[in-house]
Amino acid sequence: MAASPDSPVLIAGGGIGGLATALALSKSGIPSHVLERRADFSETGAGIQIGPNGARILEAIGAAPWLREQVAAPDMLQVRDALTGARITSMPLGDWIAKRHGAPYWTAHRQDLHAALLQAARASPSITLTTGAMAEAATQTREGVSLRCAECGTALEGKALIAADGLWSTLRARHFDAAPARPAGKNAYRTVVPVSSLPEGLAINDVHIWLTAGAHVVHYPVRAGREHAFVIILDEPHHATGWSTPVEAAFVCARAQRLAPSLRVLLEAGEGWRVWSLYELAMPQTWSQGRMALLGDAAHPVLPFLAQGAVLALEDAIVLARELSRDTGSVSEALTRYEDRRRPRALRVQGASRRNGRIYHLSGALARARDNVLRRSPATLLMRQYDWLYGWKPPA
Repeated sequence: MAASPDSPVLIAGGGIGGLATALALSKSGIPSHVLERRADFSETGAGIQIGPNGARILEAIGAAPWLREQVAAPDMLQVRDALTGARITSMPLGDWIAKRHGAPYWTAHRQDLHAALLQAARASPSITLTTGAMAEAATQTREGVSLRCAECGTALEGKALIAADGLWSTLRARHFDAAPARPAGKNAYRTVVPVSSLPEGLAINDVHIWLTAGAHVVHYPVRAGREHAFVIILDEPHHATGWSTPVEAAFVCARAQRLAPSLRVLLEAGEGWRVWSLYELAMPQTWSQGRMALLGDAAHPVLPFLAQGAVLALEDAIVLARELSRDTGSVSEALTRYEDRRRPRALRVQGASRRNGRIYHLSGALARARDNVLRRSPATLLMRQYDWLYGWKPPA
């Protein structure tokens, strides 16, 4: 059966990118059907940073009211030496960045962000949500797309198909690029700690980054400041399987023995640690193919050294919706325009994130030079270097 002009946009993946896409489409009057492979819309993970470029999108797609009471708005970004505990520099967030870019800098628990998107989606009559639906393959016609899903029974018909099914995207591998992701040689260990467990004197409403050779630690407030999300990223040759593998606290703390006592105290407060290995994946030659397109990590996975992976998916979502809502051209032309608008941005963020990862883990003379530059540079100048990132707005 061919898709009709009123057929929904099919979205494979009910994570942050998939739900944001559905919400952005709904704001343009375009119905969508979100297909999540898991049995429910649960979300794992710990903290997530949402720069002004992401916060303004959450407002635009109607998710911010569901999230606002659960976020924190940190005052500063503090950079410290992870071996001595000495402060290297502090850069402004809070009111400074909100005034500069017209939107706040938020930190949140990933579960809270996903829950806000899900609540907003459930409140929209133009969004259909289906769980337990693993997207396997698609067939295109001149009128639409037919999607075969595991356990769906019959094929689903839509006017377009958006693959927002993440780094390990089945649709990406089948229809765009089958190249496998490769380990990046780094593991990320994460947990969430109640603020009551943290030592006195810690600036609990700041983002903290601790740097040393081959490792760094990031922590910041989540859940309206009631908890702190921690992640320690280490250069390690082995890699874990799975997105969120449990690991003993003693195992993590043993890897932190060389760090400053003040930092070890923070890490020792953590329980329920989980580990995931970082992977890199080359961007495919094209994200769009007729009535199908990739979005978020399925198109451009980003290493987490610029805190932009999820925010890039939010940017994708709103650009995609705006292109599909234009009266000019066909669906395939709209998806081509979407890719053309997003590819340069994604490439720049990917490159900046990789560069940050190298800078964070420098050793010896290069690390000392990095720290001297940070100490001597005006804090606002350091932050203005990211105007290109946080000042992004959807094209008119």
